[in-house]
Amino acid sequence: MKPAAQFAAGAAAVALALAAGYFAGTRNTGHPDPAPSASADATAPAESAGGRKILYYRNPMGLPDTSPDPKKDSMGMDYIPVYEGEDAGADDSGTVTVSPSRLQTLGVRTAVAELRALDEPVRVVGRVAINERTTVDVAPRFEGWIERLHVSASGDPVRRGQALFSVYSPELVSAGSELQIAERLQRDAATDPAAAESARRLADATRARVSNWQMKLPEGAKTGNGRLTFTSPANGIVLEKKAVEGMRFMPGEALYRIADLSSVWVLADVYERDLARVRPGQSATVTLDAFPGRSFPAKVAYLYPTLDAATRTVSIRLELANAEGLLRPGLFAHAEVATGKAAPVLTVPASAMIDSGERQVVLVAQDEGRFLPKVVKVGRRGSEHIEIIEGIAAGERVVVSANFLIDAESNLRAALATFTAGKDGGAAVQNYSAEGSLDAIDLSAGTVSITHGEIPALKWPPMTMDFNLASPDVVRNVAPGTPIRFEFEQRTPGEFAITRIEPAAAATHKGH
Repeated sequence: MKPAAQFAAGAAAVALALAAGYFAGTRNTGHPDPAPSASADATAPAESAGGRKILYYRNPMGLPDTSPDPKKDSMGMDYIPVYEGEDAGADDSGTVTVSPSRLQTLGVRTAVAELRALDEPVRVVGRVAINERTTVDVAPRFEGWIERLHVSASGDPVRRGQALFSVYSPELVSAGSELQIAERLQRDAATDPAAAESARRLADATRARVSNWQMKLPEGAKTGNGRLTFTSPANGIVLEKKAVEGMRFMPGEALYRIADLSSVWVLADVYERDLARVRPGQSATVTLDAFPGRSFPAKVAYLYPTLDAATRTVSIRLELANAEGLLRPGLFAHAEVATGKAAPVLTVPASAMIDSGERQVVLVAQDEGRFLPKVVKVGRRGSEHIEIIEGIAAGERVVVSANFLIDAESNLRAALATFTAGKDGGAAVQNYSAEGSLDAIDLSAGTVSITHGEIPALKWPPMTMDFNLASPDVVRNVAPGTPIRFEFEQRTPGEFAITRIEPAAAATHKGH
């Protein structure tokens, strides 16, 4: 029989089957229900136990390969059903639907895109230093010898007024003797005004000299003792101690250095490009490697006026309280200087951003467990939030955890959407069916050669031509030389891929 005659006979058989189905449905129900054709029975998607319609089955490895029927891939893995409402259509390409149980398993959390003042911290590194304003030296202004030490080690804590060391000084003895003589002359010359005035001036000069030493003349100095005890001028820690019992000291020699560590500095370096964003008075947060998990509030106190030409940095000084005494001079420190602007901008949490290098995407949560990826344009980046210039609106909920897993699924859905979409991006791919003979199989190239009959839908006459294979599994159970019935689709102009092949005898049996 010629191919044209075969086609006509087949069309007549299908028409008779449709008519019989219509008549039977009318008699059984009283309502005209169309009967499915033989080919529709062979390829119609099933329904799940929950009543949702299965649209198709997708490759479990994410390959752009779908099937209308359940099947396995080359490794024996079952294809995954895609239910109605889960597929990526033309209106919301890339939308992913996740069941409530899976949302809980993945730990998906969302946050609202909202307006906030974005902080733009400048991150710097530095070291803890002594607050120079609280450092004092104990340096006598006269010559003498140290007779006894009351604080004998560096690092010892001291209080204001606490005894440090006792000294003997001949100058104190001399000053005491002069003062004693002047006071006696004042008493003896009570009847001689001129002598009394001279004695008074001598006594005043002696007291002034002792005052210039910033000391009070001890009572023992008047009797020739000449011994004096020095006390701490401030609360703090003894940083340096040069005093040794029995040593001679000279005027101005620093015997003790004491620093109050209740407040300290952090000296940090700011790069030249960030210098314009830092100014005195800004708040900062300091963290130290010595105390992980803890942070200490600080404030920018001073910007030094010179730049290091080698490192292109400017030193800044942060001041912070050290009530617990944990911040020891010399510790390595990290600091973040808050330089954000007060004007609120649209932001999302930093964890919501998926940055591939070429695009920045956030996943917007919709109703019923649906998530839509949206490409956004980002602006400034804060410590915990990122400015969004365009792409989403305030009030939309974005995914802040497990978003990479959902995005991976979204990319898969987008790939499948491209696979099943027409050239205009909205029309479904047109499927065709025909009968013929399988001539040859070339799995290395992923093609087959088929001699087919006339295909009226494409206005093709009978011919022999090559087709691409949607999957090697399509020809698993078919050998060359077998009469076949096959289905194919046009993916791009001039490219046709076979999605289903079965022996012609099996197809005929299914049809009946």
